[in-house]
Amino acid sequence: MATVELRFSALPEHVRTARLVAAAVARRAGVDEAVLDEVRLAVGEACSRAVGLHTSNDIAAPVRVLLIEDEKKFSIEVGDEVPTASGPAGARAGGVPEGGAESEPEGEDEMGLAVISGLVDDVEVTSGENGGVIRMSWPTAPAAVVP
Repeated sequence: MATVELRFSALPEHVRTARLVAAAVARRAGVDEAVLDEVRLAVGEACSRAVGLHTSNDIAAPVRVLLIEDEKKFSIEVGDEVPTASGPAGARAGGVPEGGAESEPEGEDEMGLAVISGLVDDVEVTSGENGGVIRMSWPTAPAAVVP
């Protein structure tokens, strides 16, 4: 199992770099060429979401991206450092905060998660005291044997 770890300051201009690195590693891992655009888009949405959460919660820690190559699948984990308790209630779960209307950042968060869910068949979103993680995976083709 090979793993590439990428950490970047929570700035929107770094999201493009994360997309490019993810696509390059996915290609090398054997992800079908037809799916690489979906990988790029999903990583872009997940990283943009993490950048937005860091910015809106004044978190200086970097956004974490793990690119994991297994035998039969390629996985990407995008993590943020925003604890569940620091944001408004329901921000992680996509709900409306208690006693208030849905704010624009939360609506954008939900839209990003909806886009990711539409692009990736195998996606999991978790959150906790140490932050949140979006895990996505795609099947890989077996490596060609060169005679």
